[in-house]
Amino acid sequence: MISNQILQSTVDGLKNITRRDITVIDREGKLVASTEPDANQAPMPFIDSVLQSPAENQLIQGSQYFKVLDNGITEYVLMVNGDDEDAFRLGKLASFHIQALMMAYKERYDRDNFIKNLLLDNLLLVDIYSRAKKLRIENGARRVVFLVETAVDADMGAVEVLRGLFPERQRDFVTAVDEKSIILVKELNEYEGTEEIEQIAHMIVDTLTTEAMNQVYVAIGAIVNDLKNVSSSFKEARLAQEVGKIFESDKQIVSYEKLGIGRLIYQLPLPLCRIFINEMLQGFSISDIDEEMLITVTKFFENDLNVSETSRELFIHRNTLVYRLDKLQKMTRLDLTKFTDAITFKITLMVNRYMQYRERQQF
Repeated sequence: MISNQILQSTVDGLKNITRRDITVIDREGKLVASTEPDANQAPMPFIDSVLQSPAENQLIQGSQYFKVLDNGITEYVLMVNGDDEDAFRLGKLASFHIQALMMAYKERYDRDNFIKNLLLDNLLLVDIYSRAKKLRIENGARRVVFLVETAVDADMGAVEVLRGLFPERQRDFVTAVDEKSIILVKELNEYEGTEEIEQIAHMIVDTLTTEAMNQVYVAIGAIVNDLKNVSSSFKEARLAQEVGKIFESDKQIVSYEKLGIGRLIYQLPLPLCRIFINEMLQGFSISDIDEEMLITVTKFFENDLNVSETSRELFIHRNTLVYRLDKLQKMTRLDLTKFTDAITFKITLMVNRYMQYRERQQF
């Protein structure tokens, strides 16, 4: 239903144009909006007789009363001071405007509910297509799900910022799913692919960071070509969110299609991870490696095992880097200048990080 704030803004705007006071009360007799300063102290007179009357509008003791209907049921009663023709026209206009707002909000609410149930797999296949047809949502469009996580509670401000960023509500859907997560189901044209999707993600991060003053993390699912598969894209975005927090915590944008080996490691049970770590390190612990060594190894991997480039970026002499790699080889029996040993140690680091994450989740 429309918020009292929206109704108050509506009647304030109408008064600024017409210079007439307008009051809105709900069907339970509670005041919801008014341009009269003392409206809170004085209840609207004759409300009961207006609600019980079959007439949609009445003139009672110098004021015009109008019913605002929803499917034939009175949701609000609107009062305009004055018994002249202008007061009547203003009342008809205001009641029509509020009724149109109610229909628009109801349609958006229904669409939001449909998308939420679709994402959560709460709909039968036949219901998906029948409800989509009623809501005028195209079935065969290309779509992708963005899962937007904010550092603080995802209040309506962040949701409205995203809705303003993607105003095509017949094509794009924005809805909050929990306290810190917002979902964007974005319709794509036939030419939009991975590069364009990442550009959209960067636009979301930049806009929310600037306008909502909020730290943002965006996970992207895979592209789907049928409405029934939107839930799969959502699940992939959630997986990307979790895997990204483990293996790519320094990134604000992570895509399911670029998770790589991290997606496989995430599926491993903890006992199997422990067996792998013990076999690879034979009693040696990753925690025995100091921070400087881990930074060196990370940068070495980033530069594709290039000793010269790594030493340059770390601002150290080439021999210093070689010394550190030799020291690590003595500790782990792995020579990181060799591809096979490097990939083994890389996977070992990732498995160890995954184990630490899972163990923290248990507490």
